[in-house]
Amino acid sequence: MMKVVFVVEISSPTCRLAVRYLEQAGYLVRVFSPENAIEVALAAGPSLMLIAASQENCGLEVCRSLRQNAALARVPVLVVIEGAAVENGIAAMEAGADDCITQPLVHRELVARVQALLRRLAGRMPIPISETTDIVIDNAAMKLSVRGDEVATTTLQFRLVDYLARHRGQVFTRDVLLDAVWGEMQFVNPRSVDACIRRLRNKIEPDTENPTYLKTIRGVGYRFDAVAAWPNSNETCKCTACVASFPVSRAAFDGPMRRKRFASQH
Repeated sequence: MMKVVFVVEISSPTCRLAVRYLEQAGYLVRVFSPENAIEVALAAGPSLMLIAASQENCGLEVCRSLRQNAALARVPVLVVIEGAAVENGIAAMEAGADDCITQPLVHRELVARVQALLRRLAGRMPIPISETTDIVIDNAAMKLSVRGDEVATTTLQFRLVDYLARHRGQVFTRDVLLDAVWGEMQFVNPRSVDACIRRLRNKIEPDTENPTYLKTIRGVGYRFDAVAAWPNSNETCKCTACVASFPVSRAAFDGPMRRKRFASQH
């Protein structure tokens, strides 16, 4: 099925270039103004939205509106920012962007980032539901249910829950989580993990003051203790982290490149 990408037009030259690059890559592209982007997205259900952030920040307002709408909260968002200023990227990520790309647009980079965001949404190996299940993760529908109630999450929050749940009981440092979940996103640092964890707790924990699902391991990082399930299969995760004989990945102490990449931008 052809993926549909919505381009929210803020800067016309950037918009035209993005449309051309994406169409050349085989995507079905539709262009909308910030004023009607949300309304049309609700009706059409895009695979991804590309938003150009302007100096007036109306593009970021569209991004915030997406994240506040339960029906659109999981749509991946790629924001085009002006220049390489760290502040611009941080503002976009705080508005709810899944990734950022700077102007001028480069064909291969734009297509690669779009492909990476869409790959992260692909269904993973599901695990069956049992009576002891706390959280149900439906990768195909991008739905998260906690104690029987569906919970709206952003794409990034969904990926983080999915990754941690597949490695239940294993402790991860912030740097390892950045590399595993955030991937090659720019303008993030270990504090981005803390912010995402905090928002997730507000959504999934029975008592946010005393977390029982997503625990902080002082001096190390985080551990997921909830019992999760993925419908319609009995397959389990077979990644390296799952079969490791020690709870904390050696990569946690070898210094992942994420912190260095961020620091180099200052």
